[in-house]
Amino acid sequence: MKFGIFYELQLPRPWGPDSEYNLYQDALSQLELADALGYDYAWEVEHHFLEEYSHSSAPEVFLAAASQRTKRIRLGHGIFQLTTNHPAKVAEKVAALDLISNGRVEFGMGESASVTELTPFKVAFEDKRAIWEDAVRCLIPMFGEGGTEYHGPHFDFPLRNVLPKPRQKPHPPLWTACSQLQTIAYAGEKGIGALGFQFVSADAAHAWVHAYYNAMTKRLAKLADYPVNPNIALVSMFMCARTDEEARQKADGATFFQFCLRYYNSADRARPGPGEVDMWVEYGKWKAANADQAERALSGGLIGSPETIRRKLRKFEASQIDQVILLNQAGRNTHQDICDSLELFAEEVMPEFHANIPAHETWKADVLAGRTVLEEIETAAFQDRYGAKALTV
Repeated sequence: MKFGIFYELQLPRPWGPDSEYNLYQDALSQLELADALGYDYAWEVEHHFLEEYSHSSAPEVFLAAASQRTKRIRLGHGIFQLTTNHPAKVAEKVAALDLISNGRVEFGMGESASVTELTPFKVAFEDKRAIWEDAVRCLIPMFGEGGTEYHGPHFDFPLRNVLPKPRQKPHPPLWTACSQLQTIAYAGEKGIGALGFQFVSADAAHAWVHAYYNAMTKRLAKLADYPVNPNIALVSMFMCARTDEEARQKADGATFFQFCLRYYNSADRARPGPGEVDMWVEYGKWKAANADQAERALSGGLIGSPETIRRKLRKFEASQIDQVILLNQAGRNTHQDICDSLELFAEEVMPEFHANIPAHETWKADVLAGRTVLEEIETAAFQDRYGAKALTV
């Protein structure tokens, strides 16, 4: 397996005059360290208006800065919102980042999962999938040489040459956010890499890997003319320390991340005005009232000693996951603890799984060529987006 690191740029209250400055500078330093340690990917989200949960509204700026402080780590949009950005502007920004990073961009595309974000851009929640698909059809030809035009239900674009063009040809690898597990099979059908932003068990991962590759090999229906990107990456909460107890003490931010995710993605909750809700205070109240649930949630991630994490990763490796994305920057997890965690994992855990990448790539090639046929596994038992150990709000 390969390994990525994942950034929402979380910032619990209270906020001081330098809070966001320090948040950004620390995150860039962590990416620089991860690059030196041999991590494979750095993923940065795009979110708007989600106080405390994510202060990452301009990922193209953050990743551009990271490109100048790193040498080899892949720089992933995880994801660029195609519902709140015009396709031409997205194509321009992705291509520019690919040029200044010397062809290291991974292009993740998504819809946004929150009315808090969509409503200010006058996007109806029920229309977001249709808008996303139309944006993909409009956008992908813009990476090619010469001019392009598009006339679809949501985007009408006259003949123009969208510049610059990306360094990778025909363009950076395509991914899509899979905030709902069913979208993993959809990503396979569309021939796009699957970014699974949830906390799933190894059994669920096994089932959805089969669903993904069977959709890709048997029911492929691409949205546009692009190379297939057969890859599945799953996000996991993460903190590596010398002992399980130490890791759990340092990983309080993991449950804050889950708390905010459930809060903002609840369809029936009234949306608070700016500053009306202190998420860190609300999280503290929830944690005090749900101590057992908070403790159980921590047990569901890659949080523990190197040996504990190694044992859990072997189960995911057996499921043929391509990449595990490590969620380390969350809540009030400290910069020093994040750096120490990255270093310990890279030293004692990562080499074993990097060594097995060639065998996994051989397995994948056999599946895509039809030499290995995967069982059609019923996924009905694995529909829970958050997993059995995830907290409820």
